[in-house]
Amino acid sequence: MAQDKINRMFGSPKEAYDRLRAIVDSSYDGIYITDGRADTLWVNPAYLSISGLREEDVVGRSMWDLEREGVVSQSGTLIALTQRRPVTLEQTFRTGKRALITSTPSFGDHGEIDMVVTNVRDMTDFYDLQAKYREAQERYHTEIELSRRRVLDGAELIAADPTTLAVLRQAEKVAALDATVLLTGETGVGKEQFARFIFKNSPRREGRFITVNCGAIPPSLIESELFGYEKGAFTGAARDKMGLFELADKGTLFLDEIGDLPLDMQVKLLRVLQERCIKRVGATRDIPVDVRFIAATNRDLEEMVRVKTFREDLFYRLNVVPLTIPPLRERRGDIIPLADAFLEELNKKYGFKKQFSTSAFQAMEEYGWPGNVRELKNVVERMVILSLDDVIRAGELPFRPQWTPGARPLRDEPMDLRLETARFEYHYIEAAYEKYGSVRAAAASLGLDPSTFLRKRKRCQELFQK
Repeated sequence: MAQDKINRMFGSPKEAYDRLRAIVDSSYDGIYITDGRADTLWVNPAYLSISGLREEDVVGRSMWDLEREGVVSQSGTLIALTQRRPVTLEQTFRTGKRALITSTPSFGDHGEIDMVVTNVRDMTDFYDLQAKYREAQERYHTEIELSRRRVLDGAELIAADPTTLAVLRQAEKVAALDATVLLTGETGVGKEQFARFIFKNSPRREGRFITVNCGAIPPSLIESELFGYEKGAFTGAARDKMGLFELADKGTLFLDEIGDLPLDMQVKLLRVLQERCIKRVGATRDIPVDVRFIAATNRDLEEMVRVKTFREDLFYRLNVVPLTIPPLRERRGDIIPLADAFLEELNKKYGFKKQFSTSAFQAMEEYGWPGNVRELKNVVERMVILSLDDVIRAGELPFRPQWTPGARPLRDEPMDLRLETARFEYHYIEAAYEKYGSVRAAAASLGLDPSTFLRKRKRCQELFQK
């Protein structure tokens, strides 16, 4: 059946030639065919388009002459004839197009090469995309490095972990605009440092950066602190006093722990955000203020809105650009750079030359840091003050890292193999019990009988409670 179709398509030599010509000429790839002496027999329109040559420039001519004259830069045909094997190489044509060419020799009945067929695929778009991708990658890494240098130059914020750098890039974009920013994250993650970073990279960098801890000011004083007061406004107001809103004019006001702001003050802050003016306590006139607001909280403001302890309208006014600062345990690449920076600062402060051992750094990396950067700084200072030697080792740290199977042993500390084996067993025993919820099922999952499971579990608990 297939042979019949072929015979109908290629009935006569002329029909066969015309059909073959139509097939080759319709190819998206360029086709270049020579005989066994490298004389050009045939080129298709795609090749002429890619190379910029005309048919009369090459057909009937020897590839040896074409390469010598520089009509083609390098001939795959000649390499295939010389090496008697298929060859692939890159070629750039005078049109500026770059192609991948594959020259394949065709052998006759007696082993002689009677034809070389070269396939020419235009790869210009592909190479352009590759170049653009490389440029984008270089630009991306350059931006990261610039962000990192800018942070390190500030000496207040250390960013080495990709997670921190991603937030930092967002902060950098926000800094150039005058939008209100809401920073969220656990206590001690460094929200004020991020706020200062935004300020230092903003058009308001020449103005003041005023910090207000909304939870630290007594409710009875917060209005007069923020808004100021007029002389005689209340007992003890012997003179006019400028409030923090006025003091931050043309600068940035950082409202830390905004979730602790009393409801009555939330209403007054909302008015400032909406109208950009304040009224001192005891005054009758408004004072315009040009202030950028950055707020921060470790609380769930959306939940507070739901239970009506935080005003919904104020929340939306503050939440124009939200940025979440990840906890230290989610950016472990920052731990050692931060510890190093704190150590260097404290060595200068106290005149010491202390350093952390490899095991201490490893223990820090594996610890969960519930108090985040603030806890890390406190630990470093405590170790600098209390350690007796210049080298601070893991055993002196006021915590033990949470051990997980596969974790590396502390490299410069002696190892208690009995203890480490017990840790390994206890991890799987507790994991199995948590998963299956019963001693029998948990024991079965570990290939133990219930009595052995209980005995091992009790022994491990006693060991780790000592």
